[in-house]
Amino acid sequence: MFVSRSLVAVLLSTLALSKPLARDLHVVHEARANAPSGYVLTGPASPETVLNLRVGLVENNVDGLISALYDVSDPSSANYGQHLTQAEANSYLTPTAESASAVNAWLSTNDLTASVISSAGDWLAVDVPVSKANELLGADYSVFTHVETGKQTIRTLSYSIPANLTGHLDLVHPTISFPDPYAKAPLELKRSGSNAIAKRSTDASSPCEEGEYPDVTPDCLLYLYDMPSTPTITPGNGYAVTEYIEQWATYADLKTYLEDFRPDMSPDTAWIYQSIDGGINPQNESTAGVEAELDVQYAIGLTTDVPVTFISVGGDFLTGLLDTALTLLNETAPPQVMSTSYGDDEDDVSEAFAYKLCNAYAALGARGVSVVYASGDGGVSGGHFDPNCTTFLPVFPAACPYVTSVGATNSLPTQTATYFSGGGFSNYWTRPLYQEGAVAGYLARLGANNTGLYNPSGRGYPDVAAYGVNFDVVYAGEVTPVSGTSCSSPTFGSVIALLNARLLAAGRPTLGFLNPFLYTSGIAGLTDITTGSNLACSNYTTGFYASEGWDPITGLGTPNFANLLTAVGL
Repeated sequence: MFVSRSLVAVLLSTLALSKPLARDLHVVHEARANAPSGYVLTGPASPETVLNLRVGLVENNVDGLISALYDVSDPSSANYGQHLTQAEANSYLTPTAESASAVNAWLSTNDLTASVISSAGDWLAVDVPVSKANELLGADYSVFTHVETGKQTIRTLSYSIPANLTGHLDLVHPTISFPDPYAKAPLELKRSGSNAIAKRSTDASSPCEEGEYPDVTPDCLLYLYDMPSTPTITPGNGYAVTEYIEQWATYADLKTYLEDFRPDMSPDTAWIYQSIDGGINPQNESTAGVEAELDVQYAIGLTTDVPVTFISVGGDFLTGLLDTALTLLNETAPPQVMSTSYGDDEDDVSEAFAYKLCNAYAALGARGVSVVYASGDGGVSGGHFDPNCTTFLPVFPAACPYVTSVGATNSLPTQTATYFSGGGFSNYWTRPLYQEGAVAGYLARLGANNTGLYNPSGRGYPDVAAYGVNFDVVYAGEVTPVSGTSCSSPTFGSVIALLNARLLAAGRPTLGFLNPFLYTSGIAGLTDITTGSNLACSNYTTGFYASEGWDPITGLGTPNFANLLTAVGL
């Protein structure tokens, strides 16, 4: 990651000049009562195991950053579209000299050398063996095993910091946040009944099949959302898809995909490869991943010559999310759209980590990047189906108020909210002002239903939706149908990338943080989805139903490119 030499010099000078501190009283900084459901304690972690810790320092003015974000993202603002520079965004995130000095002195006293990994200086990285981490943090790093998947992770249920660092040190990761144990995989949608049998559309001009779960191709989506298929080459435009948990794509499969489904494009079109945390780009069928193939094939297949960056991220998933955000913030010109089809149950992630990563997304939005996330595939039961859940589980980062969360639909020609579309209300963030009217209207219609199962004052998600079932993907040389909000997120991101191309061609700034636009003038470019549900908890009997206006399954609705183009004034 790039960090300015001047910033490094300042931080290192505070480290060198600070006097060693006496060992102060430690106070518990973060803790959880138990490991997340499904995880069991296996035993203590090996003392020699090296932990790659991220140390987050308190930012100097988060409130100022959020105010600036809304100022440049609200269409009614005089500063709409005047995105911040890297230096301007960093000015809100950079810790005070006092905070930097205190944290660095603490590390130095413990014979640890940290590296600065964010351009704002609010994140440090340090490698520490488990034995040292336990001593340093008053922690008990242990091995936890997820019973169903067998996956293991090293975490602690609490940690402490010196009392004098309160207000200076925001968090240490990984500590009490647990990773999603489920690898990304396509959902299997079983067709049943005569209504579910796909058939060719009765509309001769439509390239789409009809039915409950028809197979979908890029030409169908281009038609469905009125997107242009002509080449879109606008200098400065860019679109990134991010891949985690050892998900990779192959150029050979992309070539076959383009030959089969976009023969009007060059079959040699390829992605731009970017590695973070040791992410790799292997090119053999045995390492191909369905999720990665889906994301990159549809990002390229729907945007027709918009440069697409494939960001391959290695290592721990939550650390990878953080390092991806920091890497883009460290760039002077990051891609204007980033789509991610991964997430975790919100309560598996510490509030401190969730808030600080969400602040990084706010900084990206303020700099003109549209951060788009899939809303999850477990209905109201989190990222994955859990019919035994007794309360609704929100998904992170989908419920972060500074990202645009995308739910899923099925059925053609009339779309309906699909049963797996993740949606609900955050337990961490209160409802943002931009969605106050839309969500309040839904809650008034909902009445007393589901009382006690969700947080009615929380940030509602998703914000929008797109089709999400039976996308034809070329995987290991074969066409495979793939379903999930993993389909919806890159589809909606593609619409935004095409809108950005038109805006840049007209000499105007890109859209950046989308939500204040979508909930006001942008709503005219969305098609409301009023049928369907995402029942998942209590043995698939509780959840939400779609309705007129915003709902916690499909948000404000699905995109129409031509109408959104009008909404942005083109």
